[in-house]
Amino acid sequence: MSRKNAFRIMTVAIALMGAMVLPGIASAQVAIGISVGFAPPEIPVYEQPICPGEGYLWTPGYWGWDDDDQDYYWVPGTWVLAPEPGYLWTPGYWGWGGSGFFFNEGYWGPQIGFYGGINYGFGYFGRGYEGGRWDGNRFYYNTTVNNVNTTIIHNTYNTTIVNRNETRVSYNGGNGGINVRPTSQEQAAASERHLGPVGAQQQHVQAARGNPELRASANHGRPPIAATSRPGAFSGGGVVAAKSGGNYNPPANRGPRNNERTNAERNNPAANNPNRPPNATNRTENNANRPPNAGNRAETYSHSRDVPQHSVPQADTNANQKYQQQQEKLIQKQNQEHQKLQQKQEQEHQRATQQQMPAPRQQQMEQRHQQQTQQMEQRHTQQQQRVQQRQAPPPRQSESKPHKP
Repeated sequence: MSRKNAFRIMTVAIALMGAMVLPGIASAQVAIGISVGFAPPEIPVYEQPICPGEGYLWTPGYWGWDDDDQDYYWVPGTWVLAPEPGYLWTPGYWGWGGSGFFFNEGYWGPQIGFYGGINYGFGYFGRGYEGGRWDGNRFYYNTTVNNVNTTIIHNTYNTTIVNRNETRVSYNGGNGGINVRPTSQEQAAASERHLGPVGAQQQHVQAARGNPELRASANHGRPPIAATSRPGAFSGGGVVAAKSGGNYNPPANRGPRNNERTNAERNNPAANNPNRPPNATNRTENNANRPPNAGNRAETYSHSRDVPQHSVPQADTNANQKYQQQQEKLIQKQNQEHQKLQQKQEQEHQRATQQQMPAPRQQQMEQRHQQQTQQMEQRHTQQQQRVQQRQAPPPRQSESKPHKP
């Protein structure tokens, strides 16, 4: 399926103003703007490594997606310090969106939201979380589903949980997927203030993506590093391998592997991948015609939330004060325009979700958002170029001396 026809699925809206002020804060679980044409492997079976200390919460492993290699990769389960007392982790999940599979990113919040009905184990059995609870500023662990050393961590309890969800399917909807929908409580939880993955989780994901052993095409659904005691610790004690799996084989026509590409193709991923849309072309290409503070802001973004904020360029000692003030004023105005467009687009996403908009109309909405975003970026680049051209000094004329006979 061509990624040109991919569209994003939003479960609820993002609280944009809060996200602008406090980085990493979101009010909803958001589908990443990548459509995958084939389903991820099942969730492998593995044992949980021991909790490294009080205040750590379990974040279950899941299958990520590397768009360059066109391959799923396993992100090992790990223990992560909660960003705030009272916050719990709602795992991300894959869901069928009508034209492909989309990943809904996990988040931290005071309540557990919807995570697709996926049985991740260790208290995440499809609905809610049975692995522990907060009591004031202390987290109490349910030792029935968590591996905790009770001689060191005393805030524990023991409640037997009956897990009736036996499936290991890792996606919601579509052919063979989990057929459940969010409850009213889960929908309410999704509208609360949230925090996105913390820095340790983001680094953990990047480390997993760079490990060739964790690719589904290499481990066939049975990752040798299924879980770790701490984020990014992929060797030594506290690392456990999957106990079952290994029956997964990705489609042969999913796209070229990175190790089969030339250096030129690695530098330009779109050159040898017809499934990458125009807005996914190499975002690191140089363009001498762009002003310095525009950097690599090509018209390559499909949604305004993907566009980074403009930043004030470093002061040029050769530039006059008036020019610096013009730059700062322009960038402030452009960021306000960017924020306004982002808020408008996310509101449209929210209405589409609430009204259960049909897939063709959602696709049209995404195409309109992409056009709006590209037009905004083109306009901003042109504005910055005009300011820069007004500052450019006039060309020096060669001095002519009178000819002496």
